[in-house]
Amino acid sequence: MNHVVIYTDGACKGNPGPGGWGVYLKAGQHEKELWGGERETTNNRMELTAVIEALAALKRPCRVSLYLDSEYVRKGITEWIHGWKTKGWITSSKQPVKNADLWQRLDNLVHQGEHKIEWHWVKGHAGDPGNERADALANRGVPG
Repeated sequence: MNHVVIYTDGACKGNPGPGGWGVYLKAGQHEKELWGGERETTNNRMELTAVIEALAALKRPCRVSLYLDSEYVRKGITEWIHGWKTKGWITSSKQPVKNADLWQRLDNLVHQGEHKIEWHWVKGHAGDPGNERADALANRGVPG
């Protein structure tokens, strides 16, 4: 199983406002950059989209070390999602889960996929080279 290191990030100019997502993937000597954006979105939607796009780009089952600066995404997919699914996509405070469409897409990629994913939180804007690169790609994706 190939090992892939992935860094993801989202950016938003205003929240909501124009936003972008960025992905930096590295497998051995191979590197790939992905980015995109939307005219009206939120920071959390862009953070989620970055991870979705990263995992969707993998062509075969991989061992993934995924680095992100969003505790919302990391905790959402590793902890909170189980309760949301059990309760029919309702939060513990009886509200609909925000961004449920993206959470469901991510859930399919993570739990129905064959990847072995290790989730790593990194502090954003703290000099981590992979995170800084993903941040630059996310900003490149913001529509002008």
